[in-house]
Amino acid sequence: MEYLLGMKQTSCATCFLCEASCGLLVDHDAGRVTAIRGDKDDKFSRGHICPKGVAMMDVQHDPDRLRTPMRKTASGWRPIDWDEALNEIATRVAETQERHGNDAVGLYTGNPTIHNYGGVLFGQLLAKAVSTRNMFSATSVDGLPRVLTSLLMYGSQAVLPIADIEHTQHMLIIGANPAVSNGSIMTAPDCKKRLQEVIGRGGKVVVLDPRRSETARLASEHHFVRPGTDALLLLAMLDTIFSEGLAKPGRLRQLVDGWDQVEQVVRGVDAATVAPVVGIDAGTIVRMAREFANAPSAVAYGRMGVCTQRFGAVTSWLIDVLNIVTGNLDSVGGAMFPKGAVDLPGIAAKIGQNGSFDRYRSRVSGLPEFNGEFPVAAFAEELETPGQGQVRMLITNAGNPALSLPNGRRLEAAFAKLDFMVSIDIYLNETTKHADIILPPTWGLENDYYPLIFGSLAIRNHAKYSQAVLPRDGDTRPDWQIFIDLATRIKTKRSKGLAIGARLTDAIARRVKPRGVLDIALRTGPYRGLSVRKLERNPHGIDLGPLQPRLKDVVRTESGRVQLAPRLLVDDVTRVRQLLTQSSDDALILIGRRTLRSNNSWMHNSERLVKGNDRCVLLMHPDDAEKRGLKTGDRARIATSIGAIEAPVAISDEIMRGIISLPHGWGHDRDGVRLRVASKRPGVSVNDITDDSAIDPVSGVTHFNGIPTRVERIQDEALLRPTQLVHRESAGSPG
Repeated sequence: MEYLLGMKQTSCATCFLCEASCGLLVDHDAGRVTAIRGDKDDKFSRGHICPKGVAMMDVQHDPDRLRTPMRKTASGWRPIDWDEALNEIATRVAETQERHGNDAVGLYTGNPTIHNYGGVLFGQLLAKAVSTRNMFSATSVDGLPRVLTSLLMYGSQAVLPIADIEHTQHMLIIGANPAVSNGSIMTAPDCKKRLQEVIGRGGKVVVLDPRRSETARLASEHHFVRPGTDALLLLAMLDTIFSEGLAKPGRLRQLVDGWDQVEQVVRGVDAATVAPVVGIDAGTIVRMAREFANAPSAVAYGRMGVCTQRFGAVTSWLIDVLNIVTGNLDSVGGAMFPKGAVDLPGIAAKIGQNGSFDRYRSRVSGLPEFNGEFPVAAFAEELETPGQGQVRMLITNAGNPALSLPNGRRLEAAFAKLDFMVSIDIYLNETTKHADIILPPTWGLENDYYPLIFGSLAIRNHAKYSQAVLPRDGDTRPDWQIFIDLATRIKTKRSKGLAIGARLTDAIARRVKPRGVLDIALRTGPYRGLSVRKLERNPHGIDLGPLQPRLKDVVRTESGRVQLAPRLLVDDVTRVRQLLTQSSDDALILIGRRTLRSNNSWMHNSERLVKGNDRCVLLMHPDDAEKRGLKTGDRARIATSIGAIEAPVAISDEIMRGIISLPHGWGHDRDGVRLRVASKRPGVSVNDITDDSAIDPVSGVTHFNGIPTRVERIQDEALLRPTQLVHRESAGSPG
């Protein structure tokens, strides 16, 4: 809906930068945005907006943004028309696969794709056209342990229990910072206020985190916990619950298999034994377990600090076990299953996309596939290692793996040796600079929007569709159209002639478009009467009510029952128990963090987001700093087993002793990029010292949290004055 306000138009829109999907009001004039603010009438986000939402206008009109296809030449980058670019790419795919096999072409998909429903719906066309096993995505640097747990327990990667924040009386948050992230595998705009509402109605919020994060500061209580020991802590809490007869599964007891196995595996890992390892005293662990079990309603929630560590899969599983044995799964105020307007779990089941695991393994290290993708820990080696199946040509879409994946410098070196590389992206950045051709998609307010994935992760059922606000900028195309164009040409080239099936698919897809597919999904979904047109008539969204118990409707296991004790996860408890006998050294343990004004690596070219205090600083406890002769503003060298970086130091007792923290997504000091604002404040990439061989052996996910490091002062004059450094904001890290 648009309103005329003087000479301006105001349109309802939805922010797509994170899972929160906040409603926006966008003022625009003659194709340019003049202001963005939160939509107070939005049925879900209630007017909430963060600085990134406002900064969308900076990226939208960024002079560095690519607006025409580009080709690398000996004399630099030059424009190329779409047909020439697409035909050359298709030819190179066909030739490469004919000479070296299908797996010689690799695909990498970045995080922004999941925030674009057209990309989600039509991306599979390109994947099927290329037909390679060498597929990678940001999933394995983010939430793979969570979706793997869902596949093993509930029979589908799309069945994800979400915290019912609106009704819970006790929320246990482990390794997550929802006051900043507004969820993350939990769509919860204005989560800070929602957590305050839990406390305001007499409930309790408990945070376990190595940093006194923004969420920890507003919580009822916060406890420092050593990174990578969360699984031990959960085992001790479960041991207390079983030992003291506090397990109260209620009706869930008849809906799960594996109860006895779980009780057996957690017994003996008591609070007194684990306390010295996790860093929380035994009495507190026992009290937390009792309070959680005895609360009228309770929910445990974990995120990045849980998923991206050496025990990511087993820790994700134990969180669900805690919710189940206390009767808080599929119960009001506990962990519940949203009923999205688009029935993603149901659709996934119908089209055979419940998920898969370990059907085959990567060529070099033998890492297991998940849902047709290998963990990114195998990415560089699959590009480097000669032999049948080596990736010789790469297509990246909406990702910046040079900065976002482990051992980024190694990956960059591998990119440079490829026979051919293509990137679909809006920027010439640290990854796309290695490409031979860059294809620019439309962006942001040029696209219509529906939270296809996040409707199934929301803390309240709702539906909202937003029309595109702006026309296409320059010679750009929607990513879904790019996928169709590439898929059709690749299939035609590979068939060495007219691919009738490909062209038919092309014609149908172009006619239906993402909007048409969405309309069908809404009309056949669980809410009668919904359609795209109805949502267009309700631009602030439609409230579909609170979460309701529906476990029997969503479980997709063969037995129709929750598998409480998947053998793969039960067996990994043996590895967790080994923590009790391992000795520690003097290494400082590195964890990540994210600031409110940062979004992975690709919003640092907005002046309004990067101005002010430096955010790419090493956070360190005063005792650790004193031991190494460091003070705020000094420059420190941070070294791991694979390399070293340098960063300024900020000292604070908000970080646990023995722990240090650096934000991710920085490192804009590479030559050959076109990011004028970001290059002035480059920071350093923590992933340059993240070892891609250090993985959770169950899921294959790299340890991004819990990296042993050595830190020493660089004998230079202070890098920055103390007043120029920042380590606390109104918001910052997802864990």
